[in-house]
Amino acid sequence: MNSTFSREFVFQLFALIISVIIVHGIYVTVVWPNAEAVLAEQSARMSQDPNYVAESSIFVIVKDYEQETCFVLMLWCLAMIGYKGYDTLRERKLLAQQLIPIAEGVRVLPEDTREYARALQALPAWQRNALLPRTLLNALIRFGATRNVQDVASSTHQLVSSEADRLESELSMVRYILWAIPAIGFIGTVRGIGLALNMAHRAVEGDVSGVTQSLGTAFNSTLIALLISIPLMFLVHQLQLMQERLVFDAESYTDDHLIRHLHTS
Repeated sequence: MNSTFSREFVFQLFALIISVIIVHGIYVTVVWPNAEAVLAEQSARMSQDPNYVAESSIFVIVKDYEQETCFVLMLWCLAMIGYKGYDTLRERKLLAQQLIPIAEGVRVLPEDTREYARALQALPAWQRNALLPRTLLNALIRFGATRNVQDVASSTHQLVSSEADRLESELSMVRYILWAIPAIGFIGTVRGIGLALNMAHRAVEGDVSGVTQSLGTAFNSTLIALLISIPLMFLVHQLQLMQERLVFDAESYTDDHLIRHLHTS
């Protein structure tokens, strides 16, 4: 399990670095040049026509640092959701396999557990570390040691419960990002309002361009942050549902394919 955590940590680190490179590269080459061109054009038209109403531009809406940070966190979060979703789907495929070849009507005695355990121990490394093979192997070892079917069932339930808690705790970083994105949006709102207040004296003199641009920063940052949070929350809830179903199905698989075949004599 330690190697799994190390592999996941390395993936998360590289996913963050790649997300920063991709988003910042897009901002440098596309967003900021287009936003500056749009703002310059709008300023020129406003100076020529006092009644000119500027149209919203996506480049202007996303041009600030808060929005850039939100997009970086969005890509990072999507990468982690995809990583965990892929692992969950790969483990679910094991539910369709007959990991322990026990025919219908066959009784498994405590003396037979070693033979069935060898079949699980011979699986590839990633399959041995998956939830279902670990649950089956734990049940066989427990039955061989205690010769008590009820104890095997209780041990299996405890194992899958602890696995559910582990999967829940591993989503803590994803949930932190889901909290951080709206928080960064509100930071942009506070910053924009502060800039607008600093330029209030210019608005009194008749120049409201600075105030309106700062207020645009305030509202646009919150808008982008909330729009990003909504689909990410949906994906995280779907991932959590997949993991909960995996834990439940692994326990049901163990009951149907192993525990009901166990007999003490």
